[in-house]
Amino acid sequence: MRWVLHVDLDQFLAAVEMLRRPELRGKPVIVGGRGDPTERAVVATASYPAREFGVRSGMPMRTAAKKCPDAIFLPTDPDTYNEASAHVMDVLRSFEVPVEVLGWDEAFLGVTSDDPESFARRVQERVRAETQLECTVGIGDNRLRAKIATEFGKPAGVFRLTASNWFEVMGERPTDALHGVGSKTRAKLAALGIHTVNQLASADRNALAARFGPVMGPWYWHLAHGRGETEVAATPYVARSRSRETTYQQNLTEWADVEQATAELARRVSEDVAAEGRPAVRIAVKVRFAPFFTRTRSAKLLTPTSDPAELEKAALDVLRGFERDRPIRLLGVRAEFERSDAR
Repeated sequence: MRWVLHVDLDQFLAAVEMLRRPELRGKPVIVGGRGDPTERAVVATASYPAREFGVRSGMPMRTAAKKCPDAIFLPTDPDTYNEASAHVMDVLRSFEVPVEVLGWDEAFLGVTSDDPESFARRVQERVRAETQLECTVGIGDNRLRAKIATEFGKPAGVFRLTASNWFEVMGERPTDALHGVGSKTRAKLAALGIHTVNQLASADRNALAARFGPVMGPWYWHLAHGRGETEVAATPYVARSRSRETTYQQNLTEWADVEQATAELARRVSEDVAAEGRPAVRIAVKVRFAPFFTRTRSAKLLTPTSDPAELEKAALDVLRGFERDRPIRLLGVRAEFERSDAR
């Protein structure tokens, strides 16, 4: 049988840090920003002991420090994480099956096997032996189910989720347990009396299309049935975008300062675009207003470009769409590339 395996490295950034400092094992470790919880930054990864205190990725570091005051805070080290990730992906490719890298800490494998659990455990053993990192493996009959299965296997376990047990496992879970359904969509579904995956799967597709549009409405229905793609493309990971962002220790209150900071971020992004060797087709600007309200706007470029002046101009044009009546604590600029796949 053909299977999709989703390999997800456990507490990846924290685990890499523990390889350098074994004395951190079993302790609450929080990685983010410059490692200073008094500064404005967000959590990149929290170790499992830290998660027991309610610390989660994306949480402000100051909030994490309040939840887990005895945590060990460390700065992010992208170069080291890139190296560790590349090592893991090379290990996965050694199985000579299609490997589709999704990012630093996860990948899909396309596997033909009568015993996918045994294959998954071999993957875990080899990754552990060659990198000293632990991973969880989700097994599915498509990509969606494999990715969700990983959540039930953590940490360092194996879980199978297929059409045969989909509703048994997922049916009574809230709608935002589905990848692609966020808190806002969950609230809109709840207003329709739809609270669980079972209820969404039983909903009228025409009613969903009327509420969410002819594309998204039926798509949510398909998600509730666990339907997804089965192909795993054995292609190198290709970034879909390049971005830069900065959290300011003091709020930006003057619009001229906001424009100057946005232009600087755009210039840094243009350097990344040039290094990528592909022109950008879209530019996005992220603004986090004080105290912690985030908005993102984007625009398609008239023509694909790598020109720094054009990217800077486009970012400033997008910035003008934001209100100017609140202090700003974070700015980000993202350049998006043409997508070469159909997903």
